[in-house]
Amino acid sequence: MNYSILMAVYEKEKPEFFEKSILSMLNQTVPSDDFVIVCDGPLNRCLDGVINKYKGKLNVIRNDKKIGLSKSLNIGLAACKNEFVARMDSDDISVSTRCEQELKLMEADSSIKIVSGTIQEFIGEPKGDGLLKKRVLPECHEDLVKFSRKRNPFNHPAVMFRKSAVLAAGGYNDDYHRFEDYDLWIRMLRQGAIGYNIQDTIVYMRVSEDFYLRRGGRKFARDTLRFHKNMIKTGWSKGINYLTYAVPHAAVCIMPNSMRKLVYKCLRKD
Repeated sequence: MNYSILMAVYEKEKPEFFEKSILSMLNQTVPSDDFVIVCDGPLNRCLDGVINKYKGKLNVIRNDKKIGLSKSLNIGLAACKNEFVARMDSDDISVSTRCEQELKLMEADSSIKIVSGTIQEFIGEPKGDGLLKKRVLPECHEDLVKFSRKRNPFNHPAVMFRKSAVLAAGGYNDDYHRFEDYDLWIRMLRQGAIGYNIQDTIVYMRVSEDFYLRRGGRKFARDTLRFHKNMIKTGWSKGINYLTYAVPHAAVCIMPNSMRKLVYKCLRKD
């Protein structure tokens, strides 16, 4: 069956990373017939050059001004012509069999609405010393539901979902900055969507030297607490989840960057 690819890009992305990301999806063992890229505001000449290089293979949508990731993804999702949609970030690299693996799972079981998998972080190139830790998540639905009450149950850069299920849940919501995808998964799970996580690495996620710095600060801590309070309000989680995960997470956000980096590494696997 055919599937769409959904990507968003903005002016600060590096063109060489952007091109590698595009190529990793164009070179899938099961190719897509619908590659949607939303340009969130005007791009620079180099990024436009990458798009022009592959424009015959891309469905490009341009926002007049920058409106943010959530709104851009909703615009792109509306343009996707297939039921199955693979999310892709503009600087990550998918393994060549990623979409084939995800499609097989979703085609085999119509109740599965979200499939993701393990991501492995890297700096520079996804090989040798450039490879860092992995984020491995619970495999089966019952386990990932329990996990979702304290942490994000899917790796967003590796997700494939059913468009109809995402739309039924209301799409991406930018009310919760930095937690837009987590919020969507919770709403989908509450509606009965079944999820699954492939345990093998299916996406290499690029990280920069300031990766952990950008996951800190008082505003990030406030956003974390606010989001988890909403999960309690909706009945998805309980106070114990808030105390044992949200509060410690907020504390990590305001730690010095070097300490926060150590904590994140402890949560990853080799």
